Amino acid sequence: MSTAARPSRTARRRFVADRVARWLVTAGGLGIIASILSILVFIVVEVWPLTRAARVASRPEINLRGLDFGALITDEYRELLAGLTRDGRLVVLRAADGEVVLERRLDAALPPPAPGQGAGPAPFGIAAIAASEDGTHLAAATTDGRVVSWPLAWQVTFEGTERRVGAEALTPVVFPLDPEGRPIETASVEVDEDGRGGAVALLADGRIALMRREVQTNFMTGAVTESFESHFLATPERPSRLLIDRDLRNVYGGTASGKVLWWDLAAEEGTPPQEVATLSGAVTALALLIGDRSLVVGQASGGLSVWFQVRGADDAFRLTRIREFPAHPGAIELVAPSLRNKGFLAIGGGRVGLYHSTAHRVMWTGPPPFARPTALTLAPRADGAFFAEAGRLATLAIDNPHPETTWKALFGKVWYEGYEKPEYVWQSTGGSDDFEPKFSLTPLLIGTLKGTFYSLLLAIPLGVLGAMFTSQFLHPAYQRWVKPTVEIMAALPTVVLGFLAGLWLAPRLEQYFPALLLMVVAVPLSVLTAGWLWHRLPRRVHDRFLSGVEALFYVGVLALTMWLCVALSEPLELALFGGSFPRWVLETTGLTYDQRNAVVVGLAMGFAVIPIIFAISEDAFSNVPRNLVSGSLALGANRWQTVTRVVLPTASPGIFSAIMVGFGRAVGETMIVLMATGNTPIMDWSPFNGFRTLSANIAVEIPEAPIGGTLYRALFLAALLLFALTFVVNTVAEVVRQRLRQRYSQL
Repeated sequence: MSTAARPSRTARRRFVADRVARWLVTAGGLGIIASILSILVFIVVEVWPLTRAARVASRPEINLRGLDFGALITDEYRELLAGLTRDGRLVVLRAADGEVVLERRLDAALPPPAPGQGAGPAPFGIAAIAASEDGTHLAAATTDGRVVSWPLAWQVTFEGTERRVGAEALTPVVFPLDPEGRPIETASVEVDEDGRGGAVALLADGRIALMRREVQTNFMTGAVTESFESHFLATPERPSRLLIDRDLRNVYGGTASGKVLWWDLAAEEGTPPQEVATLSGAVTALALLIGDRSLVVGQASGGLSVWFQVRGADDAFRLTRIREFPAHPGAIELVAPSLRNKGFLAIGGGRVGLYHSTAHRVMWTGPPPFARPTALTLAPRADGAFFAEAGRLATLAIDNPHPETTWKALFGKVWYEGYEKPEYVWQSTGGSDDFEPKFSLTPLLIGTLKGTFYSLLLAIPLGVLGAMFTSQFLHPAYQRWVKPTVEIMAALPTVVLGFLAGLWLAPRLEQYFPALLLMVVAVPLSVLTAGWLWHRLPRRVHDRFLSGVEALFYVGVLALTMWLCVALSEPLELALFGGSFPRWVLETTGLTYDQRNAVVVGLAMGFAVIPIIFAISEDAFSNVPRNLVSGSLALGANRWQTVTRVVLPTASPGIFSAIMVGFGRAVGETMIVLMATGNTPIMDWSPFNGFRTLSANIAVEIPEAPIGGTLYRALFLAALLLFALTFVVNTVAEVVRQRLRQRYSQL
């Protein structure tokens, strides 16, 4: 009885162990799949906000109790709003309820006119009002020939966790442009925090006056002395709009006939402006985007376009229309640039639009709060906007965290400021807030494929042919040593390989590059010659050695050949390349030889990929049934014919898998390409310069990327591209492998 129960209990234990093992394996497999899917979902969630449109919400109107603003500015928290009224009052009010917290009169703050100034036919009054491009000054052109810049200082203090924002009206800066005291028709002024600046204005007699102001401070007494320099700009036509940049280098104008004018202030006095173009309608609005390099032009026809200076073939700059946005139903009345990015608000024809220049993107359009707003400003953080009409104020709350990104900006050519044509560029940061971020992933994708190509160019033939020789020609006694030795190469840290490639291999390759070119020809010839000589030896000599031992002979020949190539490098460089291969490449092909280039990466990363391709390929060769090999040999085929016509086709699915695994290994490599390429994101397949890959870019940029920012999400998009690339390659590889297996399964 007991002997009969014992096998039953044993069988039950085995059954339970089998069930538990099956559940564990299934759970482990499902866990891996769930982990991969979770990673994919997380990446997609982080990338998805890049595709989201702007969200704009209106706030209740505020009664301004009769205030009629001609220009507005606000602090970065949108708590206070400062405006200049048409009767010459500077008013600061709370944006939440419209309560006035500061009020000053312009005529009381101005100094009396200089002798001869203001004695013209018109008394003091306000002729035109504007806000400065940097959002820190309110400007007014007066009827007595002066242009005034009235700066404000925003004061932010904290009492515990409570924030308080205040405003202080500083001393106005006055530019006496018309000595005869006549009304100014249109003007533009820019002043820095030290009081230095300039103003340009259209005088009553049709002349355009330009005045610069310099300030000198006596360090002993603290006395401030101002000096003015003025001259007139030649113009072919009376402009209706004028605009000067903050650096006082350029003046832009627009006329009622639709002409766009540009004065280069570095040119000699009296030089006529460049007549850029004649548009379909009168120029009704001009604005400079942050950085003062892009000019927004609005027209009476509703046209809206962006222009900037482009260097031509003759090295001369020309103001060029770069982008054109969908036209408004009516004339563009007001344009408010962003102080945070290359975005701007434009209103006209009963429609207001939020745009971004670099991305060429219409982020939002809708009806304006009022039929004809008189003042418009975009908050410094681009998270809100204010509209003013006589006695009324309206607010828009804007949620648009990633205006710089569109699919074209991420993968297509974009015409950036300072470039001569549209380009693929990745440059995420710059030296100032005026920088135009460039998030094109195409150079990184090309760099990834370039590094993979050059590494596999070395790894595939060496890995596959080495596996073929080891499996089919080498004696088993040697196989036990060769295969583990090659596989140990895969354990070398890639950071060590990258370090050696960047600091040791790269300078030596630059010195002996002609030797590498010579090796490309000499090494195959030497191997073929060594094989022919070994084959010509008498059979009794062959029989003394185990099969595959000739590899040692080949290694010696290879070492000798490579030594000779290095020894001949300098004479060869002197004879064929004028003594300097890098200089010869530049003079002959126009390509620059960078010390850390694609050849260095190909050698280093190829060395890292070879063990993977070798190991999988060797297993594929070794798993070919021995009866196929024996049958082929028995039918009279020699060893080489058997390997190439029987073993190789049968092992082709495994070899293809090895190549695809090596491809994935090269695509995802980070440290080698990070340390040995120069990490330059350029669009070039030349082997003599570097590149930047998707994986290396993530490693470099992610420490500096603000969480949730555009750069942060663009890096996740790069990770998604890597994920998709390896997924597609592996899927295609599996399909091809299955078809190859079916095709050669009957051998």
